[in-house]
Amino acid sequence: MNAAEDFILRHEGNQKEVMLYFHNLLTSFPTVSPALKYRIPFYDQNTWVCYLNPLKNGKVSLCFIRGYELSNEQGLLESKGRKQVLSVDFGSVDEIPKNTIREIINEALFLDETVPYKPLGKRIQE
Repeated sequence: MNAAEDFILRHEGNQKEVMLYFHNLLTSFPTVSPALKYRIPFYDQNTWVCYLNPLKNGKVSLCFIRGYELSNEQGLLESKGRKQVLSVDFGSVDEIPKNTIREIINEALFLDETVPYKPLGKRIQE
């Protein structure tokens, strides 16, 4: 068991189920590695792709590090006032639009694989 799985298994109820669903989905991609960073599960390929954030309201936020670069044609991702990270919150596994989430994850992994990451602040300075 890795640190990300250990973190997830310490939670209960819907949060645990939602995080396990995303953990299993993300680690089903052979290029994705889980790790515990900043005390929450992160999922990396070449760079950080996304992370799971259990919220105090009982939901789980699936957050994409380079969300501002994703198409978000599905309209699910929200900025919540952030300039770089976009996310979507779920309270139960039943709420998750599985095909749509898989599309977003595939796009995020493709972006990570094909476009070198430049932090938002460095893009402005160029």
